[in-house]
Amino acid sequence: MYLWELLKSLILGVVEGITEWLPVSSTGHLILVDEFIHLNASEDFKEMFDVVIQLGAIIAVVVIYWSKLWPFAKKNNPDPLSKSGVGACIKKSTLQMWCKVIVACVPAAIIGLLFDDLFNKLFYNPTTVAIMLILFGIAFIIIERWNKNRKPRITTISRMDYKTVLLIGVFQLIAAVFPGTSRSGATIVGALLLGVSRTAAAEFTFYLAVPVMAGASLLKLVKFGLHFTGMEIAILLVGMITAFLVSVFIIRFLMDYIRKHDFTVFGWYRIVLGIIVLICGLVGVM
Repeated sequence: MYLWELLKSLILGVVEGITEWLPVSSTGHLILVDEFIHLNASEDFKEMFDVVIQLGAIIAVVVIYWSKLWPFAKKNNPDPLSKSGVGACIKKSTLQMWCKVIVACVPAAIIGLLFDDLFNKLFYNPTTVAIMLILFGIAFIIIERWNKNRKPRITTISRMDYKTVLLIGVFQLIAAVFPGTSRSGATIVGALLLGVSRTAAAEFTFYLAVPVMAGASLLKLVKFGLHFTGMEIAILLVGMITAFLVSVFIIRFLMDYIRKHDFTVFGWYRIVLGIIVLICGLVGVM
């Protein structure tokens, strides 16, 4: 029985690692998979698990982009904040990037802290997931066609101004409210509409995930408490480690993919999956 629960956790970790970074909604997929693969645990634990498992995916971003995320340099700093003192050991561009990430986090942080439980109660269900999968799938297709012959005005994160990153944060807020939207999908759609290139949009989405997902995980852990059983700890660790390993591969795959292709294929995937979910709901499978 315990081995079967760990296998379920491993499967959920694979789903998380794949769907967290592709713009297809990790939370939405975990909700859908839960309809067929039920962890033998309390509802409170499963709700916490679906969020905290994302820590594995966050660590993958930190490992891959460590040199761009760590703001301190030991010596020969090519981009110092100041010529002397403490500032000489701080990378100016990295510090500016983190300031932009913090600004983009503000909308989702405020609304999430105030209404997280309400949103879970109202919207975390297969019907909402299906609708948002379809709506944002259509959005991806329309935006990519609109962008087809346009040249992005912002090709790097350093060229994003604070108005742009705040608006990207507003798009991220949609994903915080409606599962099935996809946090990465919402931020990428918003960034593309604002004239950001695909590679810059995807990379900023990765960086933005670090404080957002870490904060969401911490919030869920605090609400759940630290009264874990040994089995619950094992389930959580298996899911997180699996999510980390799969995420390392998927992040690298996505960055290579979007250098040659657009996001249209993900739009069609979302639409097809959303329709399947709606049909399953109508026939009583879900």
